[in-house]
Amino acid sequence: MFGIVVYLESIMESDHILIRDLKLETLIGVYAWEKTLPQTVLLDLDIGMVSGKVFESGLLEDALDYSQVVKRLRALAEKHDHLLLERFAEAVAQIVLEEFQAPWVRVRVRKPALFPGVKEIGVEITRGQGSEVRNQGSEKRLTRRRETAKKKGVIASEAKQSSQ
Repeated sequence: MFGIVVYLESIMESDHILIRDLKLETLIGVYAWEKTLPQTVLLDLDIGMVSGKVFESGLLEDALDYSQVVKRLRALAEKHDHLLLERFAEAVAQIVLEEFQAPWVRVRVRKPALFPGVKEIGVEITRGQGSEVRNQGSEKRLTRRRETAKKKGVIASEAKQSSQ
């Protein structure tokens, strides 16, 4: 738990670029209508800065060109094969980390007004330096949940396999 808190505090204190409410039209979803009717997804990004050099130089070559990030993410939205918001968010994160060399990124992907009475649904992920610590905690929680479910007989097929 301590590692998670330290990691989150270090993100909160670091310099980063914000991109908010990037509106993209894309085909995404598991239902038949979602595969033929483009939907609006909204992206929020917090992108860790590689260095603070830009604060002194004021030069674009020392900065992350966020117009290029937006352009690349629009291209992703036009052509991808991800059915779930979770997978789309992961693709966005990997693009920012690999193509723009960001040390870390927080990605929030939302679909507005999908269900009556719900303003939006979505997913938020953090990837990059230190996220291994966070994800290890998630894996441990998932393992505990599976073990509990096995004991209660919720996951019968896994329980049978483990007893053989």
